[in-house]
Amino acid sequence: MRPNSSQQARGPLRHRVATGATAAFLGLTAVLGSGQLTPAAAAESSTLTGIVLGVGANETQRTVSWYSSTDAAQKVQLAPTARLAAGEFPAGSATFDALGAANIASSGGYNHRATITGLKENTAYSYRVGTEGNWSTTYSFTTQDFEGEYDFLFLGDPQIGSSGDLAQDQAGWQDTLDVATRANPKAELLVSGGDQVESANNESQWNAFLAPDQLRQYPWAATIGNHDVGGKAYEQHFSTPNTDRSEALYANGKPESNTSGGNYWYIYKDVLFIDLNSNSYATSQGGGGDEAHTKYVADVINQHGSEAKWKVLVYHHSIYSPASHAKDKDNKARRVDFPTTFSKLGVDLVLQGHDHSYSRSYLIKNGEKADPKEKPGAADVYPGPGGVLYVTANSASGSKYYDITKPDSSGTSGAGNGADPLNPGNYWYNSVQNQEHVRSYVKVQVRNEKLVVENLRSGTCDAPNSEVSHGDWCNNTTAAQPVGSVVDKVSVHPYNGDGQSLQVDVPNPAPGEFGWTIDGYNGLVDLGTAKEKDGDHFTASGKINPILVSDTRRSLSPWSVSADVSEFKDAGKKFAGSYLGWSPYVLDQGAGAEAGSPVASGYDDQGKGLSVSRGLGAAPQGHARGTAKLGADLDLKIPDTVQKGGYRATLTITALSS
Repeated sequence: MRPNSSQQARGPLRHRVATGATAAFLGLTAVLGSGQLTPAAAAESSTLTGIVLGVGANETQRTVSWYSSTDAAQKVQLAPTARLAAGEFPAGSATFDALGAANIASSGGYNHRATITGLKENTAYSYRVGTEGNWSTTYSFTTQDFEGEYDFLFLGDPQIGSSGDLAQDQAGWQDTLDVATRANPKAELLVSGGDQVESANNESQWNAFLAPDQLRQYPWAATIGNHDVGGKAYEQHFSTPNTDRSEALYANGKPESNTSGGNYWYIYKDVLFIDLNSNSYATSQGGGGDEAHTKYVADVINQHGSEAKWKVLVYHHSIYSPASHAKDKDNKARRVDFPTTFSKLGVDLVLQGHDHSYSRSYLIKNGEKADPKEKPGAADVYPGPGGVLYVTANSASGSKYYDITKPDSSGTSGAGNGADPLNPGNYWYNSVQNQEHVRSYVKVQVRNEKLVVENLRSGTCDAPNSEVSHGDWCNNTTAAQPVGSVVDKVSVHPYNGDGQSLQVDVPNPAPGEFGWTIDGYNGLVDLGTAKEKDGDHFTASGKINPILVSDTRRSLSPWSVSADVSEFKDAGKKFAGSYLGWSPYVLDQGAGAEAGSPVASGYDDQGKGLSVSRGLGAAPQGHARGTAKLGADLDLKIPDTVQKGGYRATLTITALSS
């Protein structure tokens, strides 16, 4: 709803606009009693740490998670950044209560999480966590269009602490986020490949991982890696939407144990994301194994797949990777268990980590190369029915790299690690393999007609690059490979069936406006010279300048226009506005306009006439959009005791819309 934007009338006739009950009560607060109230929880100040912004169930939500040093009720406070004054949140700012629990002993303190709902598109928001008298620093994020194209960034294995040099691991992680968000400031999600830290419950490593402010400015979609799963700190630090923490989705089948687990999903614009705990892969461990994951993916896609254009899976253990983990027994098992289900369900893209190297698969269908003729490094691929692209991300921090390994003779489909007939140095399943011992990240452009996947360098051989700084090799030395340069890029064009597909973009329609103006330049309504009648009163008549009402809102909400008149004055002389009455009518039909009821002069019925607000015209809910012209005949009757003079009054027009 937009406020009325009509111009101020000239002369003594003026208008006043109200935007309806919904807007009028926004921010309304009530203060009861007197004196200052101090929240009980503020009696003991709490240290607030580990604040991280998380992805919500859809683009109108965000989650926020954090630690506190004391067991106190906590919340998130939120306001549009434009409404902050000198950094202070306005009275009545929205708050969202947090759920909380005690951390495990090695973490200490308490964890909290809250879900922010009701976000509006294209809005900058500021937020803080804590409670009255004990707030955190204020952070900000910005929403964008809730429909259409967007970019997200996929970041592999920071694994902070892996190199043994915590400070440099943190610096490399910070630098990648700086490079990536500076190059892509409007990226809307940061998607994790897992292994946030080296040791599951090491809070020093978690503090280093969470240090970059980008994790409070862009929603982080967390993924459980094998280095995160062995403790509760992962679950303490992150809140994820639509999370299923069933026994089958934990590696040991015990959600209550000192381990993390569970799967979750969310829809962001045209993408259905499904995130899996790939640490649970074998029933012999106690959980539901890969079968539980394929059932979960099938259930989510069957229920929600029609709500999105693209389907993207995320999990940690890469089943089509080129380095140290390529021949791991567990990855070979997943390579058999996953692909056929993913092909049958129409998955478009699978994002993976774990092997600390970059690879882009050929299109894989049912565990085999979908098209034997697909060339290595193709810039455009066309999946056809069942074709799925698998991508493995390299290290985003530089804390650890794995070198590419050689194919063997175990076969060129299923669990095999045989050579690619078209490129014998690669595994049969990989179109592109890369390892330079240089930090990188993956950018995914979600477009109406394709997905564009790019692997981009976020560093060079130079520090911060922990593993190289500690003596490992690096071959990224040429001028053609600077920060931001492209390692690999591919466009994935969807399969649209055997017929012709049609694509059309429908933009957001103009929200429309409700407004009114006075029809005519002269705002003065001259009733002329009153005439004496029946020896006891004077009468005068005239017409108001017509009121043009325009309503182009899509909501078709009700509207009304009313008016009231002030006292008639001439210097120190006056008479009551109640002596003025009117008979409204609709001059030009439109916008659902219906005329208000006639109002008699108070001289006739001892009533209040137009001295109180009276309806000129109105329209009900569901009326047609358009323009109407409202008019009214004026009827003034005053007693003959009124002194001679030239009297003026102000007619105030009020428009109400909801």
